[in-house]
Amino acid sequence: MHDPLIITCAVIGAELTKTDSSYLPLTPDEIASSAVEAVKAGAHIIHLHVRDDNGKPSQSVALFEQISKAISRQCDCILQYSTGGAVGTPLNERIAPLKLKPDMATLSMGTMNFGGEIFENSEVTIHSIAAAIQDNGIVPELEIFDSGMLDTTCRFIQKGYLPDKFHVDFVLGVPGGMNGDLKNLMFLINQLKPEQSWSVAGIGKHQLPLSTHAIAMGGHVRVGFEDNIYYKKGELAKSNAEFVLRIVRLASELNRPVATLEQAKSTLFLKG
Repeated sequence: MHDPLIITCAVIGAELTKTDSSYLPLTPDEIASSAVEAVKAGAHIIHLHVRDDNGKPSQSVALFEQISKAISRQCDCILQYSTGGAVGTPLNERIAPLKLKPDMATLSMGTMNFGGEIFENSEVTIHSIAAAIQDNGIVPELEIFDSGMLDTTCRFIQKGYLPDKFHVDFVLGVPGGMNGDLKNLMFLINQLKPEQSWSVAGIGKHQLPLSTHAIAMGGHVRVGFEDNIYYKKGELAKSNAEFVLRIVRLASELNRPVATLEQAKSTLFLKG
């Protein structure tokens, strides 16, 4: 019997602009409103990036605090901060918002080509972010873009750099990482312990098929504009909530119950 399904919504990332889709939420009010809509549609976790007044990616503590408070005033959910920022963001800026002590934060487990750029996560960087996450009492979500990052995870656990309890998110389909083939997801989850919780974030066209398989296989799902702006081929999604509602419908058809917020917190080692 699988655990009830946990749905993460990544409402906006660091790369896309209104040129890509006019439906993207960029201002603090737009991001907060889109997050609240996603939670009301069935999302449990809001994976949060923020943008500045010019629509550029930012790790501003003030913006993270403003948007987090706006979300929390309107709904109950698990807030998960990105420590990836944008490609090239300095380490001190990547970890700065963690002082706000969100429920969760991401921890990318290796350096990789990211499209035409390099997403730097040296062992020193990973160790520093992991320490900041632990110092603030935050539950980490380990972002795995390639199989070697799982090997790094094992080494870090042996060295005591990672806590015993964490969640894993497989991000598949980024140019430079593992592609979104189902065989890659199967390979990765077979490296985990049976009791380890995991989710998958399929990029672009991989979002729907990988989400469907994750539901059936007992994993959890991440959707949202950070990973994909198309609801189906040639048709832009109009909101993050559209993606979430589709996952809820698929879970119902596949006879997989959607978690309550308290069930999600229990699975993710969060306090009730």
